[in-house]
Amino acid sequence: MSTREDRLDRILGRLDREGTVGVDALSEELGVSLATIRRDLDLLEERRLLERTHGGATRKNVNYDLSLRYKEAAATEAKAAIARAAVAQISPGTAVGLSGGTTTFQVADAISERDDLVSDLTVVTNAVNVAHKLAVHPGIKVVVCGGIINPSSFELVGSFVDSVLASIWLDLAFIGVHAFSAGAGVMTVNEAEAHVNRLMAQRAQRAVVVADSSKYGRRSFASVGGADVFASIITDDGLGAEAVTELTAAGFDVDLAVTDGPTGGTR
Repeated sequence: MSTREDRLDRILGRLDREGTVGVDALSEELGVSLATIRRDLDLLEERRLLERTHGGATRKNVNYDLSLRYKEAAATEAKAAIARAAVAQISPGTAVGLSGGTTTFQVADAISERDDLVSDLTVVTNAVNVAHKLAVHPGIKVVVCGGIINPSSFELVGSFVDSVLASIWLDLAFIGVHAFSAGAGVMTVNEAEAHVNRLMAQRAQRAVVVADSSKYGRRSFASVGGADVFASIITDDGLGAEAVTELTAAGFDVDLAVTDGPTGGTR
């Protein structure tokens, strides 16, 4: 039987693909009762992620990636802990790269809470929501890579991004991903975003993966790189000792951020 968080993610994924979902079909697909599905749909409606209909639900906003909206609420404590660990590595006056994703958005949020950083920092990003978050601080120079926006992730991709990144150097880069493992390295779902992530990492003196522990052992479509690209991985303490050993043997430094909350499954 699926867990509730897994069911909610799968329900939203189906809404993304089809626009509508039915209680009967979801019950059969997910192997739970009709009453359970109704409660799941009611919860997602409370979060304003869908609109309930007789016998099912429809997307609330066809121009917005429902999965991303749900990701913003998932694994909050784990992502916040990862973000705090990441920001602890940043020194005032440095140049930092931030890719797109909900974990890197948390890093941007944590930067905003550091008085010494908001008064003297350069941030280069291909994510417009990250740029918007940091642009309110006059002491932060925000460099946005131009390009074509992916409306489901807020990330800019394409040759314009390449030209900007090719002309700069970064002290640190924090890259959010969809999956990572000792054998396959770091991966994401979109090949254009993977290319930008790889280039941003390569332009940094030190590149760091930020991803919650639920991503470990998964596979995703596009490879970003391995220990030859990324010096370390910051994840939460939900990652098991065996996984840490495997990643270390593969060449990664692993930093476990302490969290009391559950992990989720988002980038």
